[in-house]
Amino acid sequence: MTKIEIVSGFLGAGKTTLIKKMLKEAFAGEKIVLIENEFGEIGIDGGFLKEAGIQITEMNSGCICCSLVGDFGSALKEVIETYAPDRILIEPSGVGKLSDVTKAVQGVAAHEPVELNSSVTVVDGQKCRMYMKNFGEFFNNQVEHAGTIVISRTQKMTEEKLEACVKMLREKNGTATIITTPWEELKGEQILAAMQHQDLLMKEELEAHVHDGDCGCHDHRHDHNHHDHEEHSHEHHAHGEHEHCHVHGEDCGCHDHHHHHADEVFTSWGQETPHKYSEEKLCEILEKLSNDDDCGIILRAKGIVPCTDGGWLHFDMVPEEYEVRHGEADYTGRLCVIGSHLSEEELTKLFEL
Repeated sequence: MTKIEIVSGFLGAGKTTLIKKMLKEAFAGEKIVLIENEFGEIGIDGGFLKEAGIQITEMNSGCICCSLVGDFGSALKEVIETYAPDRILIEPSGVGKLSDVTKAVQGVAAHEPVELNSSVTVVDGQKCRMYMKNFGEFFNNQVEHAGTIVISRTQKMTEEKLEACVKMLREKNGTATIITTPWEELKGEQILAAMQHQDLLMKEELEAHVHDGDCGCHDHRHDHNHHDHEEHSHEHHAHGEHEHCHVHGEDCGCHDHHHHHADEVFTSWGQETPHKYSEEKLCEILEKLSNDDDCGIILRAKGIVPCTDGGWLHFDMVPEEYEVRHGEADYTGRLCVIGSHLSEEELTKLFEL
């Protein structure tokens, strides 16, 4: 029986960082397939996926990475039949609904030798309030359907802010295990034990109360993909904790409704370019993306670009925080921005393309 773990989380929450920790500390020696179903036009780590289907690559850690496009259920079934793994880790889109992914997995489990072992949502504790207010339809869905909630960046939060965050999450999900201890203080086995215990309780409760009912969740297709291997739980050039909303009071208008697909609310902009950037210039660009709305409501930006001083710069950005670091070269520079109401003209101008 193949066990399936779903690790969801809003854009930039740190779910890939958690998965890396679990692969190293909790699942070592197992035959693992990691399935990523991301939203975005440019795959910063996996390449530009132009055709619908499945792209499989062997990873150094010994697990198999699978990037999906199109029908999730059919591709999941194909992975199971082809690889017969011990465990499948599913990393859904940061703007995907956990209820949709769970329903797809349950549909496959009805016909294949697999079981949903756990459903986890990673929440950036510093941005919980903002995302809940402005993108509640997607953010809250991930929280409400999680068996375990892992709060990231708690080492940066005051005790009062952390308690307020837990209270907000508890209002949306009264039964989930909530992990508040900084990840570096926990072993992967401890996190797995918490995940499995809580989801066992949820499973028993579900079996006791649900009788062939449909959860009513619509089928959800994610038609754009990119690998997301470079989320980081530590930030440089950080702007500290902020309670105010990045969109300056502007409301996306989506959180009072419950029937949107991600591509109705969120858009992505991606470019491949040989343009070179100085570290100073790149920080200026990210500062602007982080703190004003000229280019739209920016929720995530990442990329790999050549540096004017030689070498390559890798960057990650979520609202009000960004990181620039030196890293390995790529075949060309690549940029990806995800958000709402994006202005391609302004983004092109900002990145000097």
